[in-house]
Amino acid sequence: MIDAFLDRLDYRGPLRPDAVTLWELHRAWRLRVPYENVDVQLGRPIPLTPDALVDKFAHRRRGGLCYEMNGALGLLLEAAGFTVTVVEAAVLRVARGDRQWGNHIALLVDADGERWLADTGIGDAFLEPLPLREGEHRQGRLTYRLERLDAGTWRMHHDPQGTVASYDFRTEPRELAEFADRARDKSPDSPFVRVFVAQHHRDHHELALRARTVTRTGPDGSDRRTLSTLDEFADALTEFRIPLDDITPGDLAGLWAKTGSQPEAWLAIQESARLAR
Repeated sequence: MIDAFLDRLDYRGPLRPDAVTLWELHRAWRLRVPYENVDVQLGRPIPLTPDALVDKFAHRRRGGLCYEMNGALGLLLEAAGFTVTVVEAAVLRVARGDRQWGNHIALLVDADGERWLADTGIGDAFLEPLPLREGEHRQGRLTYRLERLDAGTWRMHHDPQGTVASYDFRTEPRELAEFADRARDKSPDSPFVRVFVAQHHRDHHELALRARTVTRTGPDGSDRRTLSTLDEFADALTEFRIPLDDITPGDLAGLWAKTGSQPEAWLAIQESARLAR
């Protein structure tokens, strides 16, 4: 299992349960595994069992949403010898101004006598894990901040340019299987049901595909382009490291047709968030 993961990540470094290896594995995951909701859009099941995660991420070379992304990363880190704790989190829903516990998970990883926050389950998550210490943590052009709310609860403040404002997480250990129902349950008003999304980090830029719009954001600003054909859409999925051999031609055509009515939904989500800030 671990060899298939390491091959997927193109990781050739030593495997030691230390901070350097943790940083390198986390960064490799962010660079090579996309955050995406293809299976949600196609109505496919979202199992969180170890076998299913290894099959999807290591063998089929897919991406996924937070429960899957961090669940699979946790399997890899444990196989590499790290002590990994799955923790419950609550992303701030800006449009509603509230937090719902369990709408996100993160990982706490022990290495070199310190605890680290690892999280690849946000579309534009930090490239390297953050030391679980209060204060600002700079990575490239972005700054993250960790705040301790009480003895067992922390808040991760994303960079102001990030796709989420913040999320809270508890340090109490949880089991990934506890979130199986949350992974399966996608209500019609869920943004993951309403809009197709894929996000990926490449060449010092964050790439985002929402419905039919590709946005590229980096040190030199941002630009966007709109896809106009099925072939362009297929090429974009490949650019986002989503393998087309895991999507039937019929599903690909159906996903393309579905995204045609989604730009309006995405604009509505953005407007709600803007008004709530």
